[in-house]
Amino acid sequence: MSSATESPVPRTYRVRTYGCQMNVHDSERLSGLLEDAGYTAAADGGDADVVVLNTCAVRENADNRLYGNLGHLRPVKDARPGMQIAVGGCLAQKDRGEIVRRAPWVDVVFGTHNVGSLPALLERARHNAEAQVEIVESLEVFPSTLPAKRDSAYSGWVSISVGCNNTCTFCIVPSLRGSEKDRRPGEILAEVQALVDQGVLEVTLLGQNVNAYGVEFRDRGAFADLLRATGRIEGLERVRFTSPHPREFTDDVIAAMAETPVVCHQLHMPLQSGSDDVLRRMRRGYRQERYLGIIDRVRAAMPDAAITTDIIVGFPGETEADFQQTLDVVRQARFASAFTFQYSKRPGTPAAEMADQLPKDVVQERYLRLTALQDEISWSENRAQIGRRVELLVAAGEGSKDAATGRLSGRARDGRLVHFRAEAAEGIRPGDVVETVVTDAKPHFLVADGALLSHRRTRAGDASAAGTRPTTPGVSLGMPRIGVPDPLPALTGGC
Repeated sequence: MSSATESPVPRTYRVRTYGCQMNVHDSERLSGLLEDAGYTAAADGGDADVVVLNTCAVRENADNRLYGNLGHLRPVKDARPGMQIAVGGCLAQKDRGEIVRRAPWVDVVFGTHNVGSLPALLERARHNAEAQVEIVESLEVFPSTLPAKRDSAYSGWVSISVGCNNTCTFCIVPSLRGSEKDRRPGEILAEVQALVDQGVLEVTLLGQNVNAYGVEFRDRGAFADLLRATGRIEGLERVRFTSPHPREFTDDVIAAMAETPVVCHQLHMPLQSGSDDVLRRMRRGYRQERYLGIIDRVRAAMPDAAITTDIIVGFPGETEADFQQTLDVVRQARFASAFTFQYSKRPGTPAAEMADQLPKDVVQERYLRLTALQDEISWSENRAQIGRRVELLVAAGEGSKDAATGRLSGRARDGRLVHFRAEAAEGIRPGDVVETVVTDAKPHFLVADGALLSHRRTRAGDASAAGTRPTTPGVSLGMPRIGVPDPLPALTGGC
């Protein structure tokens, strides 16, 4: 017989994530909040007492996907008394009470600005036996001051800003994430230091418009300073950032990338279109000449840089001549890879109301021409890597051993995916570091079938093997800007 004082079994949770890197990081915060509140992660393949859907409003048919998933969850909930369903993220911010109207079995709806309210909303919904909808209009607490349970033992996202001050006509993000809010440099560096103390080797600095960082405290050089300061944290081996905007991209950032050894020579620079006319209608704030000038200066400072991009095909009013200009820029820029999208209307954006919406078949045909060209360039750029010595951070998921080929996978410092032969090397774990030589190339990855030149076991690899993930408590130190004497130098890499 159970003891009357026996602790109750913790409720379990599962978070499902859709959309961008910001949503991935928000989901890490949601997991951290739930675990702080006493929940435990549900076992793989098992049912959960709480299912959280962290939604995206940017992708096409995002609402259909949400309601389809909610429909699948309804019979699961009917069969599990006490189960709760929560919906958060950008689509929740946009649709608000509509979600509960269309799916009355949902227990909680929360927006992008009140991630930290989830545990309390779940408890209130259970106590009151009715749905709780809470959508905050603006950010009250910077979300990275919340705890996070990280997905990776060796790599971590660190938010430096949220929101966006741009007004791109195809984008709904500013209305859902709000205007840009910058985190203080000392708080960012403290979080990076906490991750490194747990064995993390690589961090990605994250923001909707990451190189505009500092606008809130009026320091145009803040992002370059932050890159240099992050690079001084002992034990950190790789720094990446995403995503910058060409309008605010400045030469001091290029210099910081080139001069800071741990900052990876990888740059994701969204193009969206190569036509000045289309860029004007998109309200992107730059033109073809400025964009290509940035690419030239990056390559002059870092000849080995891998540059990737985003491109939208079929924006309203795009002519064949406009599209040819996009192809011309792709040929000149020679991107390592590109995320290519067919334009589709997003309700609530100015572009959705523009005249000259293109027929689907025209957009599709242009899209196929663009992807064929980019695949050809990617393959050519990858073939140029054959014979190159690469340092790889062994990846989880991607790093699972392929029984047929005997290969593991890892990411080179420039972000390229490399499948490498690992038969002769015992005990390689995600988070370890290996060196090898590229022997073959495909359009979307490299192959290294020779012997490993080195294998370095890491604390991150130990954590991966043990199945543990780093967790970070909320960090809110209120430190001053970079360059001002800091009361906690050990947490800020000497700043």
